[in-house]
Amino acid sequence: MSRYRIAPAASRDLDEIADYFLGRNIDAGERLFKQFNKKCQNLARFPRIGRSYSHIKPGLRGVLLDRYIIFYRLVGENIEILRVVSGRRDLEALFANSDDR
Repeated sequence: MSRYRIAPAASRDLDEIADYFLGRNIDAGERLFKQFNKKCQNLARFPRIGRSYSHIKPGLRGVLLDRYIIFYRLVGENIEILRVVSGRRDLEALFANSDDR
């Protein structure tokens, strides 16, 4: 089974999501983070299950998590979680200035 790593940008995204839920609905936030962990474990087992977003950035893949998208890439046998963002964002602009390779 592969392993997954959370990139600094994704960690910041998760902090922002936690702050949002902290002020609104802690139970919903806890459920979302449990789902996030399950999704990441599932990605580690089946790394190609996510949709390709290579039109935005070569090798970029993503899976839905409620109204968010977990963006990741394959790095050898492992997974790197790059971002966790709302699907409503301008995704092309989000990755346009990214220095993730």
